[in-house]
Amino acid sequence: MTKETAIKLFNEKQIRTLWDDDQEKWFFSIVDVVGVLTESPNPRKYWSVLKTRLKAEGSQLATNCSQLKMLSADGKYYKTDVADTEQLFRLIQSIPSPKAEPFKMWLAQVGRERIDEIEDPEIGLDRLMETYLRKGYSKEWINQRLKSIEIRKELTDEWENRGVKKGQEFAILTDEITKAWSGLTTKQYKGHKDLKKENLRDHMTNLELVLNMLAEASTTEISKEKEPKTFHENKVVAKQGGNVAKAARLQLEKTTGKKVVTKLNARDLDNPMLKDKADDE
Repeated sequence: MTKETAIKLFNEKQIRTLWDDDQEKWFFSIVDVVGVLTESPNPRKYWSVLKTRLKAEGSQLATNCSQLKMLSADGKYYKTDVADTEQLFRLIQSIPSPKAEPFKMWLAQVGRERIDEIEDPEIGLDRLMETYLRKGYSKEWINQRLKSIEIRKELTDEWENRGVKKGQEFAILTDEITKAWSGLTTKQYKGHKDLKKENLRDHMTNLELVLNMLAEASTTEISKEKEPKTFHENKVVAKQGGNVAKAARLQLEKTTGKKVVTKLNARDLDNPMLKDKADDE
């Protein structure tokens, strides 16, 4: 079963999704959908209570909903209740929400967009660029971010070829790279930028993105040359790749007298007052 992981946005709210190539359908995190529709402070509990009620009523939705591993806020993958589009339409009927109709229209749009993207992959990139533009990022930053996605994909493909497992092992190797080049673990880096569930790369400045890309691209090239056989060997390669970018970071910091790793993100740097603050770090 081939799946593609994605994050879809509904009114700027993130919903974790998986595209299944074999079944040619999207699967959506039910907890994320419940959170969007109800705005509950604890959507997981809301879904647990609702699922119990639906089971008591004999609902096939609660009985037959599947579980797939999805990325959680702590960077690890856990089994999560998911539903396809048809099941979500039935779920919406069980949740009183003024967002029900707009959400139905959004679901239909997501399905159409995926078909369009399969026929023309450039459409997907165009839509991603539009999403970042709406969030306030500059075109220059967006171009860097799109390139970083390409480089990341090359790295994860290489890891899969070396037998590295998606989920926790990917997260551990990513942490090795991040720690090597930036001096911070991924968790520490997110804490430095005051992030919680947000994607770290989406909050990196252009310079941080460039060095992160150098680290990941270097890891890919070293892996192709050394052909690591074990997970431990892959960790060694990940650190070596990160160290390439570390050398560049240290040299740049020595030359400019400024720290590369900043508390701010690309959108903050459009604000002159915040930029000055970042320069003083």
